Amino acid sequence: MAEQQAAQLAHQRRAFILDAVRREGTVRVADLVGRLGVSDMTIRRDLDALARRGAVEKVYGGAVATAGPSAHEPGFDAKSDLEAAAKAAIADTAAGLVEPGSVVAVSGGTTAHAVATRLLGVPRLTIVTNSLPVADLVRAADRDGAGAAPTLLLTGGSPTPSAALVGPLADLVIGSLHVDLLVLGAHGVTEEAGLTTPNLTEAQTNRALVASARRIAVVADHSKWGVVGLSGFAALDRADWFVTDAGMPAPARAVLREAVGELLIAGEEHGDDDGEDQGEPH
Repeated sequence: MAEQQAAQLAHQRRAFILDAVRREGTVRVADLVGRLGVSDMTIRRDLDALARRGAVEKVYGGAVATAGPSAHEPGFDAKSDLEAAAKAAIADTAAGLVEPGSVVAVSGGTTAHAVATRLLGVPRLTIVTNSLPVADLVRAADRDGAGAAPTLLLTGGSPTPSAALVGPLADLVIGSLHVDLLVLGAHGVTEEAGLTTPNLTEAQTNRALVASARRIAVVADHSKWGVVGLSGFAALDRADWFVTDAGMPAPARAVLREAVGELLIAGEEHGDDDGEDQGEPH
């Protein structure tokens, strides 16, 4: 329990630091010590962790923003180990939105893939996906014969570095479908740009997925906030649910709560801060 609380506090501190860097461009260790009420060494460890994942660049006495090229697209394997605990928590929460017997589309991306791992035991489920790792996951479950694996529909298309099938063939297939729920990942999320990706072709395929869905559950951990990819594919208000983790900073939560149908914070009690019933997304 103590280790879990320490990890949670570290997530919250790093989300605060990252938000400050993105808003202010630079932060100083001494200032963060005063603002967060922790030791100099704790702040330096937090900056080291953020620098390892490329979120900030360490400089003498602090850190500065390091927005990578908006067209840079990391591979699936490179992203799989990032924010693993947050993705697992998000997946647990998002899987609860899936009803037996429904048709669920799962986009590319490691967080959407984490959700798919929780769906293998849902009865009478059909999974539509343009993600090769998700397809491999469902096929392996079917071969294992451990219960009734979901029915799989793979879109076809050309693979991206993140192992998503995109392009005209994928768009054509997706455009002919009507799915009950889309589990949608994103490379970056901001109030102004909405959901973005570095890959222009993947953005178009994601737009086709959005158009095919009756309901949309966006799944994105706190590290995606403030990141802008080259191409946008959906505004925040297209999300019926936005599922994220407890590390999402308070200013981002306020924006999301206003924009999306319902904001779900994995690991926290879900309820409306304003006292209204939010059981049904707008």
